[in-house]
Amino acid sequence: MADISLAATPALGGFRREFSNCSLAERNDIALISVAIPRDGETALSAKLDKTWALALPRSTTTAQANGLRAIPLTADQFLLAFAPDANRTEASVQVDLASVSYTTVQTDAWVILELSGKGATAALERICPIDLDVTGFPSGSSARTVMEHLGAIIVRLDDDRFWLMSARSSAASFLHAVETSCSWTAS
Repeated sequence: MADISLAATPALGGFRREFSNCSLAERNDIALISVAIPRDGETALSAKLDKTWALALPRSTTTAQANGLRAIPLTADQFLLAFAPDANRTEASVQVDLASVSYTTVQTDAWVILELSGKGATAALERICPIDLDVTGFPSGSSARTVMEHLGAIIVRLDDDRFWLMSARSSAASFLHAVETSCSWTAS
C-alpha cells in the first residue's frame, strides 16, 4: 500500500492583494459548520448556543457573534457557524457540542471566503453586488445571500469598511476574478 500524505491547500493559494483604497485577501483560517434546526427544535438549539457560547441565533439578515463564533443566516432554519479553530475549539468539537440539538455538516472546504477591507471596499462591491450597501441600511453585522457577477454569494459586513464575501469553492477563481477586477476599476 502506498504512503499517501494529504495537505490542506487554500482554494486561492492564500491570495492577498493591496489596492490604493482597499485590500483583498483569502481567509483560509475560518472553519464553517452548517447548522440545521430540527423541526420544533429552535428553543433547544437557542438554549444550547446561549449556554455553551453565549451566542444567539442569527436573524434573517443579521449575524450573531459571541466568543469567537459568528452565526451567519442561510435560510429560516439553517445557518453557518464561522470561527477560527484552535486547540480548544475544532470543527469536530463544535459538532459534538451541537449533536443533540441540531444537524451539522462541516462546510469549511466547500466555500471560499474573501475579506475585502478599506475605504474603497463599498465602491468596489457596488459594481458587482445588487444590494444597497449603504451603512445605514446594511450596517455592521448584516448579511445577505446574493449574486456577484453570475455567481451565488453571501456577503457579511463585519465593520463599516470590512466585508466577508463567500462563494462556492468550485468557482473560487471566477469569484476572485470578479472581485479583484472590480477593486482594480474602483481604485483611485
